Amino acid sequence: MDHHTQPAHVLHELQFKTPLQEYSPEVRQLVFDYTLQLADTSLILSHRLAEWCGHGPILEQDMAMTNISLDLLGEARNLYQYAAELEGKGHTEDDLAYLRDAVAYKNPLLVEQPNGNFGDTVLRQFIFDTFHYFFLKELQNSTDHRLAAIAEKSLKEASYHIKWSSEWVIRLGDGTEESKKRMEAAIDELWTYSGELFEATPTEKALQELDIIPDYTSIKAEWDKHVAQVLQEATLALPQDQWMQSGGKYGRHSEHLGYILSDLQYLQRTYPGQKW
Repeated sequence: MDHHTQPAHVLHELQFKTPLQEYSPEVRQLVFDYTLQLADTSLILSHRLAEWCGHGPILEQDMAMTNISLDLLGEARNLYQYAAELEGKGHTEDDLAYLRDAVAYKNPLLVEQPNGNFGDTVLRQFIFDTFHYFFLKELQNSTDHRLAAIAEKSLKEASYHIKWSSEWVIRLGDGTEESKKRMEAAIDELWTYSGELFEATPTEKALQELDIIPDYTSIKAEWDKHVAQVLQEATLALPQDQWMQSGGKYGRHSEHLGYILSDLQYLQRTYPGQKW
């Protein structure tokens, strides 16, 4: 069944089927697809940040990025475990993370973009962290109690993430002439990927209408407010509306994801089923 074209009766049914055990196959597919999308997003960004391990500009920030990476990996594990239960085909979290091709991943394009310099990574993280924080605050109210519980746990960590990236945007933007120039270049490069975070797919729209996931409208307002405040303090110009790139949530990715997966999945695909 194509989850991008859900029949109307599914939306009606969702209003009355809240507990997991009462979800129909169509409803389970909707929630499965979306949970997988969230897991993919956290996993890929976690991997990107892990690439900084041993390469950070100073030891403290090297450790900070590694810790944020581990936080996101833990969130991804919780989501993959739930997705595996929803799918009901005997797959494990490892199967979903390591044995799917790039087109099956539904993460937004932002999180797969290269690390670049430290300023690029900080700006990418800031764009995502601001969305992630306000999204998790709202997801705590989901009628799907498992998603709500994962959101509540992850929000504690996301509170630190948004603080870390916001402070570094300010520090670099209002720092030296060189750091400011690099942050301006990072905004020019990465801002175009921010819109996809709020671009709801048909699956997301269906779940939003039934209060399983939050409407992105209110989250966008909070995101705009926080981003504007931080950029102003960082003496960085707020970009004007521009064309936004998208497609990742539909499995249309940049070439970067393929390289990420070749590293991430190599061991499991070469020696399937192996355990430590």
